[in-house]
Amino acid sequence: MFDKVKKNGTELLGKTNRIVEGTSIVGDIVSKADFRLDGELIGNFTSQGKLVIGATGAVKGEIICNNADIEGEFHGKIKVLEILNIKAAAKIHGEVAVGKLSIEPGAEFTATCTMLAHSNPVIMLEDGKGPE
Repeated sequence: MFDKVKKNGTELLGKTNRIVEGTSIVGDIVSKADFRLDGELIGNFTSQGKLVIGATGAVKGEIICNNADIEGEFHGKIKVLEILNIKAAAKIHGEVAVGKLSIEPGAEFTATCTMLAHSNPVIMLEDGKGPE
């Protein structure tokens, strides 16, 4: 049963974690796979994959990930090493650091923005946590 676990991370390709609408999490989330959030997170999020904050999703805290699509609300500090897509219905407040940024017309973007130069991907430590 446990023989299928691989150590190189390829077993996570194409898999997405999901927090559904009506769910509220207070605390930190660390994930190597992609993540879709349609509920609420009050805390920090770190991932090697892509974060999608759906239309009903909300995050208050700090995010570090490789890619992100935001359609819901975000308050805090976000670092996206590759591409951050902000949809028309999104509400972004805080600090943003990105490799590339796309903002659809109609989005609420009240934030400072820093463009990153040649960022390295998020690396998870052996204990499953992100860098300090």
